[in-house]
Amino acid sequence: MSRRIIPEAIAREPWGLLLPLFALNTFGSLVLYSAAGGHLQPWALLHEIHFAAFLVMAFVISRLPQAFFRNMTYPVYGALVILLVFVDLFGSVRGGSQRWINLGFMMLQPSELMKPGIVLVLAHFFDNLPPAMTRNWRTLLPVAGLVGVPSLLVIIQPDLGTGLSVAAGAAVVIFLAGLPLRWFIGAGVAVAIAAPVAFFTLLHDYQRKRVFVFLEPEKDLLGDGYHITQSKIAIGSGGFWGKGFGNGSQSHLDYLPEAHTDFAFATMAEEWGVLGGLFVLAIFLWVFRWGLKVARNAPDRFSSLLAAGMTFTIFFYMAINMMMVMGLAPVVGIPLPWISHGGSAMMTNMICVGTLMAVDRWSRRGGSLSS
Repeated sequence: MSRRIIPEAIAREPWGLLLPLFALNTFGSLVLYSAAGGHLQPWALLHEIHFAAFLVMAFVISRLPQAFFRNMTYPVYGALVILLVFVDLFGSVRGGSQRWINLGFMMLQPSELMKPGIVLVLAHFFDNLPPAMTRNWRTLLPVAGLVGVPSLLVIIQPDLGTGLSVAAGAAVVIFLAGLPLRWFIGAGVAVAIAAPVAFFTLLHDYQRKRVFVFLEPEKDLLGDGYHITQSKIAIGSGGFWGKGFGNGSQSHLDYLPEAHTDFAFATMAEEWGVLGGLFVLAIFLWVFRWGLKVARNAPDRFSSLLAAGMTFTIFFYMAINMMMVMGLAPVVGIPLPWISHGGSAMMTNMICVGTLMAVDRWSRRGGSLSS
């Protein structure tokens, strides 16, 4: 009956994904509106504009045939690597890091785009890899090159958090591709051994301070521990019900740094309490469930790896940000999708959404490469 009332073109859209995203983004705009003292400018209105523009982009991506994704894999990967090199040489510096390209209407952060980019290139690589080569150690050489080059280019910006996020997304695709578990165990042991050496020799002073602050934030409440301390105060003071919309003292009195970006979840939790946090978490879990269902129902190996990788890319954004603002992880510059203000992160997450919608469409059409 509903299909007689609602046009077919509208009814067949994946509303099980889109409606939760509309709700989450609208809630994010309310948080940004409150963080600006009850004004649409400078964050809430631009947040909605970014969402609308990148939603159109996601719909365009969702209409692309699988053959287009395959053919554009290495050109897209190469273009992103070139952009990372350009940023390292000529990019805009903000907060002591050289990560951005000024496009006028937004500050583009190419390292964010590499998160879905690395998923795409590895899904294509493992789809073309003969099954017998999956357990051959020589497979690790090209994989290490595909992952290592962009990760290092991001880390030297310096942006350790994003570099590790790129590597984490790659690790998920590699694991799902079926490489032997003993290789991952060996890699984990190697990382555990190398981590202390890298910590004292390769990390910048401010990066080491972030780890020390994470372990003992109370040691310097007004200095390096200020961000996370104020974040936990904001979250804790919200209680179960919250202080009420527009009544967040931590953000309104400028005690909470980056209240509209990295610590937007703390801004929300102070005003909306545990209920608001559960609402946000429930929507994210719904999105992840939908994405993993698409991956399971994908028509082929390439599509399955692509959908799973894009789902986990969004998951890492959420998990790292929430752990960071609650003091469960060191402070890194990773925003909360559809809640925090930020054009590059919004673009990246909508690319993931558009790709998931594309895989869902291929599944419903039988996986045709040219449909």
